[in-house]
This record gives sequence, C-alpha cells and structure tokens, in this order.
Amino acid sequence: MMMTGIRKAGQSFFGKLVIFVLFGFLIFSFAIWGIGDIFQGYGRNSVARVGKAEIGLEQVRTAFQNDVQQLTRQQRRQITPEMARALGLDRQVLSRLITESVLDQTGRAMRLAVSDDTIRNLIFEDPAFRDASGNFSGARFNELLRANGFTEQAYVREQRATILRQQIGEMVVGAVASPVALQELGHRLRNERRDVTLVRLAPSFAGEIPAPTEAQLKTFYDERKSAFRAPERRTADLLALTAESLADTGAVSEADARARYEEVKAQRFTTAETRTIQQIAFPTAEEAQAARARIEAGETFDAVAAARNVAAADLTLGTFTRTQVFDPAVREAAFALQEGAVSAPVTSAFGPVLLRVTALVPEAVRPFEAVAAEMRGEVATRRAASRITEIHDRIEDQRAAAKPLAEIAKEFNLPLRSVGPVDAGLRRTDGGTEPALPGGDATIQGIFRSEPGVDNEAIRLPRDAGYVWYDVRKIDASREQGFDEVKAQVETQWRTDEVATRLSAKARELVERLDKGEAFDAVAASAGLTIEQANGLGRQDQLPDLPSNVVSLIFGTPAGKSASASVADGGRILFKVDAATVPSYARTTQEAENFSRTLAASVSEDVLAQYVTQRQAELGVAINETAFRNATGGNQN
Repeated sequence: MMMTGIRKAGQSFFGKLVIFVLFGFLIFSFAIWGIGDIFQGYGRNSVARVGKAEIGLEQVRTAFQNDVQQLTRQQRRQITPEMARALGLDRQVLSRLITESVLDQTGRAMRLAVSDDTIRNLIFEDPAFRDASGNFSGARFNELLRANGFTEQAYVREQRATILRQQIGEMVVGAVASPVALQELGHRLRNERRDVTLVRLAPSFAGEIPAPTEAQLKTFYDERKSAFRAPERRTADLLALTAESLADTGAVSEADARARYEEVKAQRFTTAETRTIQQIAFPTAEEAQAARARIEAGETFDAVAAARNVAAADLTLGTFTRTQVFDPAVREAAFALQEGAVSAPVTSAFGPVLLRVTALVPEAVRPFEAVAAEMRGEVATRRAASRITEIHDRIEDQRAAAKPLAEIAKEFNLPLRSVGPVDAGLRRTDGGTEPALPGGDATIQGIFRSEPGVDNEAIRLPRDAGYVWYDVRKIDASREQGFDEVKAQVETQWRTDEVATRLSAKARELVERLDKGEAFDAVAASAGLTIEQANGLGRQDQLPDLPSNVVSLIFGTPAGKSASASVADGGRILFKVDAATVPSYARTTQEAENFSRTLAASVSEDVLAQYVTQRQAELGVAINETAFRNATGGNQN
C-alpha cells in the first residue's frame, strides 16, 4: 500500500517535490548516523582497511588480548595492557592482521583454494585431537575448540586461510638457499678468535688535576645546562591490599598455630636422621657368614675389607637418609644398626654384603616454640587471602564515594605508604633510592601517567596476590637548576670529563708509538703499566674484566694494530691485536648445515616481508588510529 501511494504521489509535480524533500532528509540522516562512514572510508567498527577488506575493532581487540595473555604466561607475571603497548605489542598485532589480510586477498585474486579433503586430513592427523589409543576423537576435538573459543566452522575457516597463506609464502620464497658468501661471513662472525695484549690505564694515570676555578665550572655548566636539569618528580600515596597486610596474627589461637605446625613439621622443620654406611660385598652367602664370624672372633671390619682387596676409598657408600637408600634390604639393615656395629650378612640387590655404620646423626625437629610466630603469621595470611576480593569491593565503593586513600586506609586498618618526591627511577632528591613499590613497574608507570585528583584504577598484583591503589598528591615538574644548586654535581662531572680527556690523550700517544713499530712491552714499561694477555677471545664472549664495548672495538681493529677504549670505572684499556684466526669453513659439518638452514630461513622471511610490503602498497592500507586505540585500550579520554 505504501509503495502504491508513493507511485501515485510521484505522478504530479508537487508529489515529486514532496518525495524529493522527504528522501533528502532520509539520506542526510543516514549520512549523519552511520552511512556517512562509507564515504569517509571506514565502517564504524573498522580499525583498518586493506584493499577492499576491513579489519574490525573486535578482531583487533581479541587478538591483542590473546597476545597479552600469552605474554603473561611466558613472563610468569602480570602484563597489563599499558605495559604491552609500551612494548609495541599492539602495533605487532595490527601488523600481523594486515599481513594476513594481504595474503588472504592475494589468494582470492589468484583463485587459490584448499580442498575439504586437505582440511579433513589435517584435523584427523593432528595429535592434539587424538585419544589415548591414538585415534581421532570427535569429543576431544570439540572440547579443545570450545576451550579455545572456536566453533567447528570458525576453526575450519581459520585452518583453510592458514594453509593458503603458507602456500603463497612457499610460492613467493620457493627453495631459497643462503649464499655461500653469506654463510662464510656468518662463520667468520661466529668463530673468529683473536689474541690480544693489553694494559689498563686507571683514572690515576691521568695525573694530578688541579681544582677548577669558579669561572671554569660556570662555563662547563653553561655548556651543559640540560644535563643538570632536575627530573620530574612525583609524590603519591599507596594503599596495598594483600594477604600480608590483612593478616591479624593476634586473632590466631595457639591451637590453630600448632595445627599448622603439625601439617608442615615433617617437610619444613624436621631434619631426617642420616647414617654413613660402609659395605663389603661377597660372592656367596657362605663367605659373607664366614667373614662375619671372623669379625665376631676379633678381626676388624677394615681387615676383612683389606683381605677382600676393597680399597679404603671404595669401602664407604656415602651418607644417606632412610629414603635415600634405594635397596630395601640394605636400608632396613643399616638403619637398625648401632653406630660402629657390623650387620649380619644382608642379601642386597648385588649379592651378599656386610654393613657397618660409622657415623649417625639423629633426627632433629625444631620445636613449635621456635617457630610459633611464623606459624601464626602463616595461618593469619591464609585466612586473610580469602577476604581480599571482599575488601577490594568495599574499598572500590569508598573510592567511588571520592574518599581519599588516607581515610580508607584508616577505616580498614591498612598501612598507607607515602612515596616521594621521586623520579621515574625511584631516585629521591637526597640521592637515595626509594624501596621497590608493590606492583613494581606497573605502579611506577601508573603514578607517572596520572594527575593529582584522578581516581585511578587499582593495579592487580601478579598471581592474584592483591591490589594496589595510588593517588598522586604532587607533581614537581622538570626544571632547570641554577648553578649554585648543582655546583657539587658540576664539579664532579667536570673532574670526570677532565680525567677522561687526559686519559684519552695519553692513550692516543701510546697508540701512535705502537703504530710506529715500538714493542708493546717497551711502551708499557715506559709508562709503568702491567701487561695482560687475552688469547682465543671470541666476538660474543662476555668477560667481567673486558666489557662488551672493548671486545667490539678489538674485533673492529685490524690484526697488528692498536687502539684504546673507555671502561666503566673511568679508566681506559689500551690493546694491540696480535693475531686474528678463523677456522676453515667446512660446509659438510652438522653445525654448518644448521647455520645454513637458519640463514636460509632468515633470507626467506626477508623476501616474503618485501613481497607483503609491495602487495600492501598495491592494495592500499589505511588505519583508523582512533578505532585502533579503542581496540587496544590506548584511549585516555
């Protein structure tokens, strides 16, 4: 009826005008409320457009959250979204999704497909989907898919796309082999060894440095003002909710503490009895019995051992607890003996033996009284752990009511910690360092991102151990410090620079003498320096007395030449490269084959990356930064 009415109205000029106006308003409304995104190049939930395909906001959010969880499992500590973004994980996720979209569109453009039989065989042959008998299990297949958030259709679709991407990658890369010249270069970098003669120039080698004048210090300060700026510092209150902070040891009765003591006494407070056991083995039980009879008649155990040609070092089995003796017969016999006594013949797993216990340390148990306070603390902490969620919710209610942390801490009888003023490295104005904060880096980063008066979200501690709230009370902005404020620092830095300059000049003089042909030992002796040798030095060697910057310079200096490098204590190391040797490259060794495969894989990745980059340029990639920040939690608004 409506369409009939519209057709009749459209037969007159006035009707056409009315319809034009109405549809004009309708189109304008769509342009404002959503359809306009088509003309802007993005859908409302689109993070990126790759060619004609879009990468959705939820797709990016899910991928980012999965990667954050995986990183948390790998690092075995809580990784917050903020920390993940600081590591660049959000950009890595987006880059991966763009690459997958590029390869998917390339596969469609090439009309590539994966048969149902290929997918079916892939699933049936996957060990993860097999039961205990080694056969494919439909129940296990469905269970694993549900556990990982997949439907069967979604899993099949993902596997089909993955196979196509692999086929495109193999098609682009092919059988890429690493060039022999590149292999030889890699072999040289890994296996070259250098022999070096060196001396150490201590800071004292710079000689006596006279005190600087006021004018020198001011000039030094004026040229380096930025180096003496006071960093931004912040003052904050912290409230940590943990089982330890909630624990009330006074509420733990002695009976409860004793019960906990009995639970853990055997594992933690009991030192098991140990015995030092000696053994003489015999070929037959009769010979063992005869030896036992001689010992009863007055012959010593050691004499019997000597007659059996048992060396004194082989006579003692060792010192063991009861559970450490694996042979049951030996265990029972040895732990039934008195110290110094000899056993009757024992049928061990290796034949008849006589045993003697030469030392016995009885079992020792720490009494309850010595660990009572520890047990009370453990019981109180275990009880408090179950209350963390409840207290957290109550504190959040108080935060929602705009109560400051100081009042909340007092109400819940929790310690309030004042921090600061400190910089981002927890350095205080007095030169000391603030003790570590609960929550570690996440808490520090939160404090330096927040502002005074902001109600910050609580930081969850690793392994669900509790929560940390923080309020920034004051921000001391970074500022330029006057000369008088930092005069002592300026003088220290001036002296350090002066020492470094003098040492560098003296080292340069010594290098020039060496390069002119003087012997290293003669040059070192003239300067009163002690010669050291470092032979067989590898490029990747980590030596405490040879910092990495020195090793790098050694391998950057031609054989027969000399150079010097600074070290952390303010001194320098002067060296001469005596020899540089590289073993011949044998391509048939297992090591060479492994390196060749690794190198070929790296070359293949580079080739594929270049191909993907070219395809991105051909298809066109546009990123909606606002949607991207929404997807990864980067919006601060």
